[in-house]
Parts: sequence; C-alpha cells; structure tokens
Amino acid sequence: MNILLRELRANFKSLLIWSGISILFVIIGFSKFSAYEGNPELLAILNDLPPAALAAFNLNAFNLTTVTGFYGVMFVYFALILSISAAMWGADIITKEERDKTVEFALTLPVTREKLITFKVLAMVINSIALLLVTWGAVLANATAYQTDSQFYSFVSLSMLALFMLQLIFLAVGVFLGCAMSHYKRAGSLAVSILLGTYFLSIISTLDQNLDFLRFLTPFRYFDPAVLLHEARIEMVYVVLTAVIIVVSLAGGYLTYARRDLYI
Repeated sequence: MNILLRELRANFKSLLIWSGISILFVIIGFSKFSAYEGNPELLAILNDLPPAALAAFNLNAFNLTTVTGFYGVMFVYFALILSISAAMWGADIITKEERDKTVEFALTLPVTREKLITFKVLAMVINSIALLLVTWGAVLANATAYQTDSQFYSFVSLSMLALFMLQLIFLAVGVFLGCAMSHYKRAGSLAVSILLGTYFLSIISTLDQNLDFLRFLTPFRYFDPAVLLHEARIEMVYVVLTAVIIVVSLAGGYLTYARRDLYI
C-alpha cells in the first residue's frame, strides 16, 4: 500500500498536466462547435473534401450541427490524448526507477518484483480513471451551453467506456515495453510510436474496403464512434481482443521484468 501511495504522489503533477491538456482541448473543441451549431451552410465546406478524407475522420457519419455529432468527431482526439498519457505512464512507471537511480532502493523493499509491478500498475490505472473522469466532467460541463438530449448523454457514457478500454490497452503495452527493454530511455518513445503507428493504420484501413482487415490490428478501430452512437454497442469481438492484448502485455511484462538485469 505504501508503494501505491508513493506512486500516486509521485505522478500527481503529471496527472494535473494531462488533465489540463484534456480540459483545454474540450474547451477549444466546444468553442469551435459554436460556429457549426444550427448553421448547416458551413457543412457545404465538407463537400469539397475527398470521400477518403471524410471516411478517415468519420465526418460523413455525424451531423456537425448537433453537439452529439460534433462530439462524435472529437472522439478520436480524446482517444489520442488519453491513450498517449496511458502509454507514457505505463512505460515510465517501470523505467523511472532505473532512470532516477532508485532501482537499488526499490529492490531492497520487502516485496517481490511482481508485487512491485502490481502496485505500480494499479497506481497508473487509478491515474487513468482520474483523467477519464476529468475529461468526462469537462465534456458534460461544456455541453450544458448547447442543446442536448438523452442520446448525447448515453453516447458520451458509452464512449467513455471505450476510452477506458483504450487506456488499458496502451497502459499494458507501455508496461510491457518498460519491463522488457534493457534500454529504459527508449521505452516511452517506442510506446508512443506504436500508438501513433496504430492510429495511422486505422486511417489507412478506412481508405479502401480491401484494407478493412487491418481494423483487427489497430485498437483505434475497435471502438468506432459511429457504431457507438448509432448502434449503442461495443462489438464483443473487440472486447475479447482488448482483453487478450492487456493480458498478454502484462504477462509479458511480469515475465521479462522478473528475469532481466536492472540498470543500477
């Protein structure tokens, strides 16, 4: 428990920074929506965009003149912000002991490496939940200035569940890289690189129907905001894939960290 509290205190500043970024993005996003609200003439601009671009950013799946539709377009950006923070936390929570030269102290504690990882991961799960709740609250607070309905609130609630699953995926991947890589300085950058790579892969997979099979390789296609809004569900196959990625990544992290030599 002391390890958990120590990690929460040590990462509180990071949580505040990411919360500020998320709140700022929400404010800016909703301020831009004020130009679209009740102004369908602005949608004519979208007619000049190529169909591939419309599909890549889900612009053809939502009505941008409604707060529900505009939030649907913003979903992918929330996914990026929350996923990047989770990936960096996952990689850093393990590697920072080596980076800060405190690994020797950590290993002298009367706990196993496995228990050390468990408490650290739990701390970052709590941080991820806190950031998610801050984002959720900011969205609801800013949406009160516009006309909303029950569909908006159910859509936001379901999308937050999807965002939490994305957070857990990239948190687990970050933990695995932090545990497995002997060059601790590269774990965080590699985790973010993998995340951005899967994001661009999700865009590529929408450009042609023949590339649709790529959706299984990118978590950003697991939670399509158009499906979340219009069908109000998360496909079970993607829930299973999410669970597999998380379990495999964490198991790999535990196994590799227990065996590798640490940089003191």
